Amino acid sequence: MKAYVMELEEKPVCDPVRIKEILEIPDDGIPVESQLIELAAWMKRQYGAAMIQCLKTVLPVARKIRQIEKKEIRRKVDPETYSSSLNEYIRKNNHARVRLLNAIPEKGAVPYELVTQKLHVSAAVIRGLVQKGLIEVQSKSVFRTPIREQERKEDHLTLNPFQTQALEQLKEELFRPEKKRPCLLYGITGSGKTLVYMELIEEMRKRGKQTIVLIPEIALTYQTVMRFYNRFGDRVSFINSRLSQGERYDQFLKAKEGLLDVMIGPRSAVFTPFPNLGLIIMDEEHEGAYKSESTPRYHARDIAVKRAQMCNGLVVLGSATPSMEACYQAAIGNYRMVQMKQRAREDAQLPAVSVVDMRQEMIAGNKSIFSRLLYEKLKERLERGEQSMLFLNRRGYSTFVSCRSCGEAVKCPHCDVTLTQHRNGQLRCHYCGYTIPPVRTCPSCGSPYVAGFGTGTQKVEERLQELFPEARILRMDMDTTQGKNGHEKIIEQFSNEEADILIGTQMIVKGLDFGKVTLVGALAADTSLFTNDFRACERTFQLLTQAAGRAGRSGLPGEMIIQTYKPDHYSIETASRQSYESFYKEEIRYRKMLRYPPCSCMTEVIFSSPSEHNAAELASMTADELRKRAAENGMQILGPSAASIGKINDIYYYHIFLRCQSRDLMNQELAFINSSTEWTKNKKNVMIQFDIL
Repeated sequence: MKAYVMELEEKPVCDPVRIKEILEIPDDGIPVESQLIELAAWMKRQYGAAMIQCLKTVLPVARKIRQIEKKEIRRKVDPETYSSSLNEYIRKNNHARVRLLNAIPEKGAVPYELVTQKLHVSAAVIRGLVQKGLIEVQSKSVFRTPIREQERKEDHLTLNPFQTQALEQLKEELFRPEKKRPCLLYGITGSGKTLVYMELIEEMRKRGKQTIVLIPEIALTYQTVMRFYNRFGDRVSFINSRLSQGERYDQFLKAKEGLLDVMIGPRSAVFTPFPNLGLIIMDEEHEGAYKSESTPRYHARDIAVKRAQMCNGLVVLGSATPSMEACYQAAIGNYRMVQMKQRAREDAQLPAVSVVDMRQEMIAGNKSIFSRLLYEKLKERLERGEQSMLFLNRRGYSTFVSCRSCGEAVKCPHCDVTLTQHRNGQLRCHYCGYTIPPVRTCPSCGSPYVAGFGTGTQKVEERLQELFPEARILRMDMDTTQGKNGHEKIIEQFSNEEADILIGTQMIVKGLDFGKVTLVGALAADTSLFTNDFRACERTFQLLTQAAGRAGRSGLPGEMIIQTYKPDHYSIETASRQSYESFYKEEIRYRKMLRYPPCSCMTEVIFSSPSEHNAAELASMTADELRKRAAENGMQILGPSAASIGKINDIYYYHIFLRCQSRDLMNQELAFINSSTEWTKNKKNVMIQFDIL
């Protein structure tokens, strides 16, 4: 077994007979900063996870990766001896040795790869000349870099008065000697938050401090990194899940050795081992991608705030549609609110938004995916040579395949979900990856009357190509971005105006900046509105407002079309007006009445097992024990019940919910569930996880 030494005790805490000898200390481990160990201990208490799970999370890389060696060949003797040897080899017609000796400059070196690959000199020839003392081979370790070498386009833009005002307010908090409050930078789409970030980073660089920049999606990496690279050069790097282990290791090693000033990446970048961390920027802080889906189920916002407290640094949370949690903390004074309510460019205005009632489209006889208004607007943009984006938060061709005789949908045998049909007819589970060929007859009743229902991005692409054969169309979803540079290639193509229309899931509406986009269409605004989640309305508002923000960012007037069957719903109505304040006032009323976060503390306790009976039984026993304690501490227990998706990859899920007003009380209850109590001892094949909502 492997273990981490946390601290040393004078006396053993258990029977000395039980203490085992340490077999060895592995030499491939990564030194861990004491700050990160302390952070792991805090996470253990906050999220009810085991210490080893927290340590594995905060450790940027689990083991050392061998660095790349770069070899060079240099002269080792004086010019006269070198020239004499060269003439001798010319006389003997030793062509390979002559090519090599001629290639090495008197002062300097020649790359080893150039000699072996371009000059066709073998390793044996090189070894022979080394043994004769004429040359030497030197090697040095070089870092892998995920950023392609390219020319920097330095564009030091000037802050406008609104950006300057926001920057000064952030600096006030940044340079406070006492405890700094996290700052919520609420800036409308296109207000220029990134430029404010860069000015703050410049301040940190002057003081020898480093910065972590968190972004929610891999899709944003390319554009974001290029902006920061053009400003700060090779002092910037990034990490994400698409990098190799070696690339990830090298980026963290460069950060640890102080060779970087800025690290950009998704939530795991918050654990970058910077020696002098001074600033953490969390862009698009409202995004759900900042929440970990595996134990410990941490939120990057909480970790960023805690890390900043530990190093007396500042956290800046930026968004055009802040999360309810961040805005609530600002309202009660725990965060400082900084606002930017105008777009950075004077000629860039917020787009005009039209809401189309799809019920009326049906009455008028239009059964197409596209409303009549959206069709006309797409046609106009194509004629004018402008770009459009269409957003639908469903990938695939059809949402599900169903039998018209018996009504049964084709489901995944391993998960409690229907299979999604793709363009080639394949049916695929987007949870476990289970795939079957096209279905010709119903698996339940044998009827041949099976068909796909619902619409995915693939079907939208097909229908769009039928309507506009001349249009150049790109699609961006999980199916088209699976390669290492999948996101980058599509974004680069669209930025270079190699396509007229970009279709995609929610990844295309998050922070991307395309100057020629003047039209955005939300094809099914209700998709996220009726999910089984108390944050459904919030996420719908955020998606629609963020989508609208992609249009009209560079002077050309922008427009958005929202297609919905619920045009009067407050999240859609406020999104059409792009009024965050109106939405927040309406939503916080419901949260307070129903005692949902951020107005209370709420945790989902998840029980999972290959045995449905065991998962259900332990969930019931745990709920009973907690209700006994609730009589004294006021904790509210909801459930148990099967999870909204009761089976994933042959694992069954049950859950209960805990609700109270105090986070300290919640932590006590999580520790109680984790302790060795009688009712949990007998269920060794049931896993318990905690999800702080």
